[in-house]
Amino acid sequence: MPRSNVTDSLTHTLITPPLSFNNGTIEAKPREKKTSLTSFFILQTKTTTSSSSSSSSSSSSFTMQASISLSAVSSPSTIINNNKSDRGGAPSSISNKSTNLRNLRFCGLRTEALRFSSSNRIDLSKQQQQRRFSKQVFASSSNGSTSSSKGFDYDLVIIGAGVGGHGAALHAVEKGLKTAIIEGDVVGGTCVNRGCVPSKALLAVSGRMREYQNEHHLKALGLQVSAAGYDRQGVADHANNLASKIRSNLTNSMKAIGVDILTGFGAVLGPQKVKYGKVGSSENVITAKNIIIATGSVPFVPKGIEVDGKTVITSDHALKLEFVPDWIAIVGSGYIGLEFSDVYTALGSEVTFVEALDQLMPGFDPEIGKLAQRILINPRKIDYHTGVFASKITPAKDGKPVSIELIDAKTKELKHTLEVDAALIATGRAPFTKGLGLENINVETQRGFIPVTERMQVLDKDGNLVPNLYCIGDANGKMMLAHAASAQGISVVEQVCGKDHVLNHLSIPAACFTHPEISMVGLTEPQAREKAEKEGFEVSIAKTSFKANTKALAENEGEGLAKLIYRPDNGEILGVHILGLHAADLIHEASNAIALGTRIQVNLQRTSTYLMFCTLPHFGC
Repeated sequence: MPRSNVTDSLTHTLITPPLSFNNGTIEAKPREKKTSLTSFFILQTKTTTSSSSSSSSSSSSFTMQASISLSAVSSPSTIINNNKSDRGGAPSSISNKSTNLRNLRFCGLRTEALRFSSSNRIDLSKQQQQRRFSKQVFASSSNGSTSSSKGFDYDLVIIGAGVGGHGAALHAVEKGLKTAIIEGDVVGGTCVNRGCVPSKALLAVSGRMREYQNEHHLKALGLQVSAAGYDRQGVADHANNLASKIRSNLTNSMKAIGVDILTGFGAVLGPQKVKYGKVGSSENVITAKNIIIATGSVPFVPKGIEVDGKTVITSDHALKLEFVPDWIAIVGSGYIGLEFSDVYTALGSEVTFVEALDQLMPGFDPEIGKLAQRILINPRKIDYHTGVFASKITPAKDGKPVSIELIDAKTKELKHTLEVDAALIATGRAPFTKGLGLENINVETQRGFIPVTERMQVLDKDGNLVPNLYCIGDANGKMMLAHAASAQGISVVEQVCGKDHVLNHLSIPAACFTHPEISMVGLTEPQAREKAEKEGFEVSIAKTSFKANTKALAENEGEGLAKLIYRPDNGEILGVHILGLHAADLIHEASNAIALGTRIQVNLQRTSTYLMFCTLPHFGC
């Protein structure tokens, strides 16, 4: 069935209390002390609890009656005043009310905007530190005002017009900052032009091809479909047209609100000074009260691999879909590799994974990874080599196929040579931080990444803050996701406007848009247990299968698992991982819960175990 990929790169992670309008203001209604987020069904499952503070490495496992629901802490009423005039063309009767909604953009920020309680987890000393930081920011601005600063060309200049820079620019204008954005390539960056957006277009095609080709599935639903086929150029055009449309939308959205789009490569000349210009032409110099570096990343290609853009390619080339090889090797089995394996196998290719670690999908929760291998790898025309490096890859030439030399990851001895029609290098991404003039401000990169604080403030090589300079997105390496970059950008804008905002990266979800999808937020089970070992608390796991879900079974999509990792002592949610139908949609409830500091309530009795699992309405029966 057609799926809505609502968790794309511009989706963020914080919900608000119920809102009502009162005399032109937005009023947040108070929450009850323990408001259940809604529990839709009860499933038989197994909950395990392990004591990490114990010297024994074994985990105690027992069955119990567990009634688990997500509940929110109480929040006092808050009124948000908004005196800005309506910029849009809404009817006059609702113009003031619709305008006020523009300020309700939080994106996983720890914000005081609606005065959320965090279950008494913020102590007085931390509040004092935050107040001191806010005073410092206000002191560095013109009396805390968001109006244009005298003596500078701009309040804010952003180097890089990808999703992160775009999000920061829009939020800056909303805050009244005179803003410019510098782009040396095309607006939208990697996400829009060579990443998230065109890949979703290809995955939309692969999803439909799988449905049309699955005769058993269709027959079970009483459907009859003639043989499915595809036009390669038509598929490629769909991806390209979507990228062009989104790129145009982003450009127009900035122009419409007065963001100056400056063309050329930007670099920092010194404190609060930036130059930009095209190669071979004269350079322009501008000044800014604050500067954000948002230059993103490029595909990482290991040594010994020769990329020709035709038979040995990166994701940049693959998204153009210039041809569909009969047999393609994919080097790397992370998000990028897994999504492309979904596309290529749906279009008829055979795939071979080359993975340096001992298991496929090493970045996923191990239990989810094993299930994903059973569902997404084993039934398809995919084989794999693990524990090996692709030490040398030679493109196809003079009638010879692509040659891949595989060496043992530990002994470095030659193990095998593959000959395939094409090879896709999906070994991750590297920050694009060269030529930014970092030497002018005494900044040294670390493995290419620009060092920053939790507030995205750039640090020099001595560990000191570089005043008025920030770095967001892939260039800082904190979380290489487009929507994380956008959230970081919004957080920075809040700071330069005088509010102390720290982004909670553990509340930002991620998704792999395979069929079925994989999604996650927070810690994996090994990460949670490592944290528990250090801090001395227990970890509990609650799981439920899609096989017991009526909605999933109605669509003949019973393969899947939802996994909740939490602390039984205080109900803190440490991580949630989902594999199954609409997993990328479902993860947002957990993401919102983590962002709000929501805790689960557990009532235990020593009988058979049940999990009351809180999910979105369309997932329950």
